[in-house]
Amino acid sequence: MREIVVFSGSAHSSLAEQICADLGVDLSPVEIHRFSNDCLQVQLQVNCRQRDVYIVQPLVPPTQEHLMELLLMIDAARGASAAQITAVMPHYAYARSDKKDASRISIGGRLVADLLVAAGADRVLTMALHAPQVHGFFSVPVDHLTAIGVLADHFRATDLTNTVVVSPDLGNAKTATQFARLLGLPVAAGSKQRLADDRVVIDAIVGDVAGKKAIVLDDEIATGGSIIELLDRLKDRGCTQAAVACTHGLFAGKAVERLRSHPSITEVISTDTVPRPDGFPELQVSSVSGLFAAAIQRIHDGESVSSLFDGVDPTHAPPQPKLPF
Repeated sequence: MREIVVFSGSAHSSLAEQICADLGVDLSPVEIHRFSNDCLQVQLQVNCRQRDVYIVQPLVPPTQEHLMELLLMIDAARGASAAQITAVMPHYAYARSDKKDASRISIGGRLVADLLVAAGADRVLTMALHAPQVHGFFSVPVDHLTAIGVLADHFRATDLTNTVVVSPDLGNAKTATQFARLLGLPVAAGSKQRLADDRVVIDAIVGDVAGKKAIVLDDEIATGGSIIELLDRLKDRGCTQAAVACTHGLFAGKAVERLRSHPSITEVISTDTVPRPDGFPELQVSSVSGLFAAAIQRIHDGESVSSLFDGVDPTHAPPQPKLPF
């Protein structure tokens, strides 16, 4: 069988190293050189000919820099006669640019998908895309992982008496419902309107939260504006204590300051799809390296990836009762 070769750009090398440790393979070196005119050049330092190549690179700030590294690594692997090239993007930043919601606006999620395929990617492995339709932007196979099982494992070790799972918006409610099912909890959701990248209004809470503890579940926390607005509305409805959980903990801008100082938050937990932020020692991080390693091994062996999430991923779980809202 073809040999697995794993490379990583500069976005999150520690995650790539842990994935390789879980796989039992070495992380292969990459040389990235910057010319005087600020252009990048990539050279893969291990033979790729007729090998199964995986390139680990989440799109995190500086996002454009890391995207260019990824495109160049894919191109280098294609030029080196790799048998198959898989772009492993634990976080696909452009997934939020998924629709035309204003005049003459770009749809970055589709454009970046086209760029990856044009560079030579044969497959994409990612986690918790912001919107399901982004999956369809790619003209190559996409294996879409979920972290809700990993996050649920964290909360199973805590006291869940009188607790409710809360989604910040109705768009994430199905995932929140599946997460709640894993923990045997009820679910509620906010009705959210986004005014700007860091400004949202939540004008209603759908579901019973009065007198309960909350687990707020979101796919991504960037500035933390949605979470803070939701916590304020939950407090208005009689819920004064909440744990905050997300897959992609970007914590940009004033997010760390906002979350650390909010009186309602008891804990914040994220996964390691993106690097850990500075100045947030209280943040609890659950690793998804094992999931990515298992998915890579199954792709390499020609086995089912979706079966990793039987009963967990909403796409593959048995039919569930209708939402209570």
